[in-house]
Amino acid sequence: MLGPDDVGYRVVVRRHAGCRDDRALFSDVLGELTAVTAAEMTIRTRRELVRIPVTEVTHAKRVPGRRRLTATESLERLAAAGWPAPEREHLGDWLLRAAGGWTARGNSALPIGDPGRPLGAAVDAVQQWYRARNLPPKITVADPVGGRLTAELRGRGWAPSPPTLVQTADLTATADLTPTADLSATAEPAGTSGPDHRVRLATRPSAGWLAAVAGYRGALPAAAHAILTDVPVARFASIDHDGRSIAVGRGVIADDARRWLGIALVTVDPAYRRRGLGRAVVAGLARWAVEAGATRAYLQVEERNAVAVAMYSGLGFTTHHAYVTWTAPQPMDR
Repeated sequence: MLGPDDVGYRVVVRRHAGCRDDRALFSDVLGELTAVTAAEMTIRTRRELVRIPVTEVTHAKRVPGRRRLTATESLERLAAAGWPAPEREHLGDWLLRAAGGWTARGNSALPIGDPGRPLGAAVDAVQQWYRARNLPPKITVADPVGGRLTAELRGRGWAPSPPTLVQTADLTATADLTPTADLSATAEPAGTSGPDHRVRLATRPSAGWLAAVAGYRGALPAAAHAILTDVPVARFASIDHDGRSIAVGRGVIADDARRWLGIALVTVDPAYRRRGLGRAVVAGLARWAVEAGATRAYLQVEERNAVAVAMYSGLGFTTHHAYVTWTAPQPMDR
């Protein structure tokens, strides 16, 4: 049990939280112990001051202080800020994200730091949170920081996605590329206007830009619009031809220091691929970001997408780390 000598330290307290179906329920509180008396403990969490009667406490102990994030963890946090799910909640230091199922990044837990409870209980809490929203529970685990968690998920039968590479580059070299593309080899239907090679940048996504990201299959969900626009600084790049966007991309600067450009959703109409449009979009975003003061860029690309990996390599991107998104098995019908 904790006492006066523990005041000022980071602690975790497990408390009895009632019963359900004749089964005892427990919850954990993680934070700084600010006071302790014979009757109660007071803990300052990230959000509030919590007073716990001693009679409810089942276990209590000191935990290590916050450690400095690794480079991998820092970049994962930055990428999450640049892809903000409309619903976000913390489980200790872990981040839970929900966006109606649009993209794995927007609908998976980011397990960085201390969840404030034992690992198994944390995974249980993640499952409950996502299933309460009718979403498959997902946890994105970066290599090499998630060894224990990976073993836990594998033991529970969770399924891994193919690896995604998180790549970075020096923006200066990328911005020096000329942001133009070659459409000269494309046959133009009679009566259409000539090609326009310029990369246009807008502060909001146009209808044509959104249609290109949706694959011309219809409107994106509301959650997608929230992810795309709920960032401090963003630009939506497009190359337009014959009244529609044939190549698009999104760039964001979401870190407080405004040093990093995040590149995402680089999409080229299949009829116009292999003409340098994707490279032109990235170069246009890079030039804008350098003018805004950014010096580095990051992006995420599936390892199995060999064409995209090759294109980004030619733009100076190298792999910083990789991650896998694990999905819980479907619950058995009762």
